Amino acid sequence: MARVTVLPEEARSPGRRETNDALALSKRMPRLVLEARRVAATLAHGLHGRRRAGTGESFWQFRPFVTGEAAQRIDWRRSARDDRLYVREREWETAHTIWLWVDRSASMGYRSDLAQTSKIDRALVLGLALGDTFVEGGERVGVLGLMPPRATRQIAEKIAESFVSDRSALEDDLPPAAPIATLDEAILIGDFLYPTNEIEEVVRIISSRGSRGHLVMIVDPVEETFPFQGQAVLHDLEAGLRLRVGDAGAWGGAYRDRMARHRGALAELARNRGWTLTIHRTDRPASEAALRILTLVTTSRGSKLGGR
Repeated sequence: MARVTVLPEEARSPGRRETNDALALSKRMPRLVLEARRVAATLAHGLHGRRRAGTGESFWQFRPFVTGEAAQRIDWRRSARDDRLYVREREWETAHTIWLWVDRSASMGYRSDLAQTSKIDRALVLGLALGDTFVEGGERVGVLGLMPPRATRQIAEKIAESFVSDRSALEDDLPPAAPIATLDEAILIGDFLYPTNEIEEVVRIISSRGSRGHLVMIVDPVEETFPFQGQAVLHDLEAGLRLRVGDAGAWGGAYRDRMARHRGALAELARNRGWTLTIHRTDRPASEAALRILTLVTTSRGSKLGGR
């Protein structure tokens, strides 16, 4: 039978003990930031950054001058170092922002021995890795209710710091119900073991200006299969309730049916809002979910994927 553990409240922040010193003194990165960077590096091998030429103030690269272009576009200083004419190309700049939210409530502290890690650790690693990858691709990243959009190369550390400094969100099952701009996108990461009508209301408000979003449901393998037999004690981690079951095996079918209905309702509300739903099991690599989300966001922007 699978064994399960539940992380205490202080463990639902990204490495609180090591993070306080690491972020304040810049001595070393927290474990979860390092893991997120590893995942982001894996994504970098298969994805192009979405930086592209266009109107903007930021210099991107030099490229050879093409006959027919305006002569004022030539960078004469760079051209003087070679036998060719070069144009100073600028980066396309848009107002797009990615908003992240990570559920750190009690149910996210769940982990069975069938999983690679706890749900909260996986959610945090996904959020940090996606933030790092999006900023590398030229986007701005913010955290709903915690941090305004930024494009700093230390975005993973900034996101982690925002989580560490805010303990009130440890009781929040859902993100702040506030609309985001039309061109922005939201990525909500959690287990979403919550009434779907309340989830739908939050999604409605966040997307009320026409923005898009993505739900990432983090699931422990035990929550998928309910492999228990015989007597068992079930705990409600949010309400603190417990229920003793005489025949857990008999509960399995009803439990799995209810989970399937819940996910079906989540998928429907996502479709109705033009959002997406990704279900990620914690016995699978974090890079799988990160790559899927990155692809969904890129596709929604009409960008193309390629090699970096």
